[in-house]
Amino acid sequence: MLMKFTVIAVAALMLTACETPTTQRYAIAPNNNVAIKALGVTGIGVGTFSPPATFSETCRALGPLKVADNLTHTQYIQRAFEDELKVAGVFAATAPRVTITGKVERLEFSSSRGLVGGSWTIDLNISSSNGQSMSAKEYYEFESGFSAPEACRQTAEAFSRAVQNLIGKTVANPSFAALIK
Repeated sequence: MLMKFTVIAVAALMLTACETPTTQRYAIAPNNNVAIKALGVTGIGVGTFSPPATFSETCRALGPLKVADNLTHTQYIQRAFEDELKVAGVFAATAPRVTITGKVERLEFSSSRGLVGGSWTIDLNISSSNGQSMSAKEYYEFESGFSAPEACRQTAEAFSRAVQNLIGKTVANPSFAALIK
């Protein structure tokens, strides 16, 4: 009986250890799209976004959180800005009128806030080739779950929503208009 239990426990552990929670590709937020179009500009380029000094992708004992297309979390944020600008019709892949770049100052998550809750914290500084800069912050809370596989899966999925909110706060901020003028 003990041998049977041991075999089942080892098999269950191996199956859970192989799970890699992954954030799916970014999805455009309609409100962000409307806000960008309302700015009435075109010719915006997106340069490199640099990562924070420290960021741990490890979620509980399950392992690292990953992002679709083998991007880093910082590259995901950069690409999300590009995608939002592209869909709004204001992105310039070549010869942009103005280029924005970013520095992710803080990127943290918790999959166990209050035992079954989670959160993402993203602090971003954005600079423009026109000399202007601004900062944006997002603290996003969500329900994660009790077990590591569920909590980490929910945490990976919540990253996309946190980035959508970050971009929404950025483009709605009056300072963003100064970055792209």
